[in-house]
Amino acid sequence: MPQAPEPRYGPTEPGTVLLELGGDVGALVLAVPAALDGAEIEISRDGQPRCHSQVRERRARGGSTYAAVYPGLPSGRYTIWRDSGLPAGTVEVRGGQVATFTWE
Repeated sequence: MPQAPEPRYGPTEPGTVLLELGGDVGALVLAVPAALDGAEIEISRDGQPRCHSQVRERRARGGSTYAAVYPGLPSGRYTIWRDSGLPAGTVEVRGGQVATFTWE
């Protein structure tokens, strides 16, 4: 049975993303160009299944940026995937911290 497409969410405003960090749990903020707004970008921890997050416009006083946010990630090295077989890069997520990666 085909999966229904996930809804496309609009922009977020300041204070709308809450991350719980600590112990062995961190998060990742993936900064991307505006052209990827609405895209689902997959990541995977070494040897684990992939997960994805939708790119959204993030509005703040200084203007808008575009990012996918991955909360609640166990510590480890993650691969960011351009498509099914081509990695965009890797990032280390540490417990209690927010890792960042810029898509190029």
